[in-house]
This record gives sequence, structure tokens and C-alpha cells, in this order.
Amino acid sequence: MVRDRKFYRTILRLSLPAAFQSAVNLLVVMADNVMVTRTGKNALSAVAQSNAVTTFVTAALTGLSTGAVVLISQYWGKKDGSRIRTVCAVAFTVCVLFALLAIGLAELFPRALLKLVINGGETAVIDLAMEYLPIVCLSYLPLALTSAMVGLLKGVEVVRVTLYTTILSLFANIGLNYVLIFGHLGLPALGVRGAAIATVIARLLEAGLVWVYFFRVQKALPIAPKDLTKSEGWAWQDYARYGLPVGLTDAQWALVNLLKAVILGQMGKMMIDAASVTDMIMNLGTMFTFALAGGACVVVGKAVGEKDYKRVREYAGTIQIMFLGIGMVMCALVFALRRPFASLYQLDADTFALATKMIGICAFTLLGTTYHASCFIGINRGAGDSRFVMVVDMICGWLVVLPLSAVAAFALHFPPAAVYFCTRVDQCFKWIIAFLRLRGNKWIKNVTR
Repeated sequence: MVRDRKFYRTILRLSLPAAFQSAVNLLVVMADNVMVTRTGKNALSAVAQSNAVTTFVTAALTGLSTGAVVLISQYWGKKDGSRIRTVCAVAFTVCVLFALLAIGLAELFPRALLKLVINGGETAVIDLAMEYLPIVCLSYLPLALTSAMVGLLKGVEVVRVTLYTTILSLFANIGLNYVLIFGHLGLPALGVRGAAIATVIARLLEAGLVWVYFFRVQKALPIAPKDLTKSEGWAWQDYARYGLPVGLTDAQWALVNLLKAVILGQMGKMMIDAASVTDMIMNLGTMFTFALAGGACVVVGKAVGEKDYKRVREYAGTIQIMFLGIGMVMCALVFALRRPFASLYQLDADTFALATKMIGICAFTLLGTTYHASCFIGINRGAGDSRFVMVVDMICGWLVVLPLSAVAAFALHFPPAAVYFCTRVDQCFKWIIAFLRLRGNKWIKNVTR
């Protein structure tokens, strides 16, 4: 175990704002879901499945920006600000282009996208979702700007802005939801369209605040807007080699999650509602884990950039022990809160019973999730071993989880709770792969020039 208190303080300083941001983002989605349930029986299904598309875009953008953090954190260890700014320009461009592509697809083919994640027979749900997705997709561009800038600042250990943006986003979204969904302050009640408009406005406010902080307030990395247009060939090459695998890992895993939503969406409205509640509490159960792993990535990456490999291995051992304890706590907490949490939603008796059963079964997968997140997201990525993580995630997602879930749902006709467990079955064995990978030294790779 690392005895230096600075190590723990640094990880917590980097992680807590990110955990708070994740919590607020989930609370914003949860507020949408809980509030729209008051507007009609199909509203939760429509918004939840539309947000499956938004969740995919959010995860992909996070991955693309985090890919740059792998390079930035190691250059930060070398104090090479010039190369950091060049990598920033590449990451910023990639995030914006991806967001524009996602908006174009959602605007041109909204019904086709929705029919993927909602059973075609649920016409009322699809019609309601058509009011939500074409509006909420406009939030993807400001989300891309925020994700890129916050991710880049995290690479140079600047995280305070996250606290400001998340507080703004939370109060703006909930307040606008209250006004626009139900029609207050003299405005008409817009239902699900009001929820979508509220999300877009909140994301614009959030991006504006981050933009000012990024270019005017923070001093760790002096940068101007024109610097984001000055990318160079070597930066694109290094991002493609070391950063893009991180982005592809998160993007393809987000696509796997979208396809899991497709499978569950074809099982009917009750499964959609139960899965949306289960997904929400499972995400809450892992938000601190992933935030802490992101902080560990920066700490490990900085040590690799300084070429202190003995300290890197010491950090890795301590991080694994820390996360094992966190996993035990989160597993017990989610299981204990399954009924109170499900009761927040206006579910009928059968859907409530299904949701609590699914949460209870899947809570135990959090132990494996927490441990392998500490390795793959924290240690391996920070040490430059992102390609290995990408390969493992692709094999688990495309060759195990999706085929097994599809067969369980449509060929073997497993009970709904068993099908949902199949969508998380990889969490039960991926930790073994992570443990074995860290036994040697192949995972330590200095990727700086």
C-alpha cells in the first residue's frame, strides 16, 4: 500500500468533482424520467428509450475526450505545454465532428432510430418519443464542447470547474423541467417536449460556463480559442495510436449498451420501464467507481510520464485494493436501496416487482465492475495500455454479451430478469482478465515523444 498521503489526496481531488458531475448528470436524467411519468403512462418508456441514444452519444464523447487525457497526463508529467495544446486541438475537433454526425442522424432518421430501441407494436410510445428525440439531440453539440474541455482540463489536474457546471446544470434542468413539462409561469404544458427543451437549454448554459473558465479563468494551461485550430500530423497520429483506442472502447461499449437497449426494447413496455429504473440505480452505483478510476488514470499517467515505473507499480497495487473495498460497499448499498429507489417511479405492481428483482440480482455484479474498472480505466489506460482494454471490451461485448442476451430473449425465452442479467454477465468474469494482465510489466507503456 502507498503510504504517501499526497497520493490519496490527489486521487480524491481529481475524482470527487467528476463523481459529483456524474451524479448530477444521472439526477438530471432521473428528474426527466420521474417528472414525465406524471404526464402519462407511455412517457417514461418514450423518454427512457430515447435517452438510450443520448447515453450512447454521451459515452462516446466521454471516451473520445478521455483518449486525449492518456496523452495529456503523460505530457503533463513532462511539463510539455506546447504538445498538450496540440493534442487538445485534435480532441476538440474529434468531439465536435462526432456530435454533428449524431445530430444529423437523429434529425434525418428519428423514427428509424426509435424503432430500433422500441418495439414496433408500441406505436403510442414511438409517437411520443418522436416529440422528444429530434429536440434533445440538439444538446449533443454543447455536450461535445463541455466533454472535450472538461476532459482536457482533467489531464492537467484542473477539476474545480466541474463543480460549477454540475450545480448549474442540475438546478437549470430541474427548474426548466418544472416550468416546461407542467406549464408554469404562464407557459403552456409541453410534456416530453418540455423535458427535451429543458435539457438543451441546460447544456448550453453548462457549455458557456466551461468555455469562459477554459479560456479566461484557469491558468494551469494557458490556451486561446485559436489554439484549437492548430493541430499537427504527429498529434493525429499519436491520438489514433494511443488515444483513439480509449475513445473506440467507450464508443463501441456505448454501442453495445445501445444494442442491449434494442434487445430489451423488443420485449415490451414493462421490460423497458423496469430496465430504465434498474439501469439508473446501477449507474448511480458505479458513478463514484468510474470517477475514481478516471482520477487514478491521471495519477498513473503522470508517473509514467516521469518514468518512475517503480512508483507506477506501487500505485497499481494500492488502487486495486482500494477499489475492492469500494465494490463491496456499493454492492450492499444498491441491494439495500432497491425497493425505496423503485418506489420513486409511478410503476404498476408487476413492473415494480420486476424492477426490484432485477436490481437485486444485478447488484452483485458491482463487485466485478468496480475491480475491473480500477484496472482498465484507471491503471491500464493511464499506463498507455489502452489497446489491450479495447480488445477485451470488444470481445466481451460482441462475442459474449450481445449473442447471449439475444439468444436468452428471443430463442430460449428466458424470464425478463434473467435476460437483463445476461446483459451484465461479463461483469462476473472480466475482473479475472484485469487481474492477470497486471501481474507482469507489459501494461506499462510510455507514449510521450
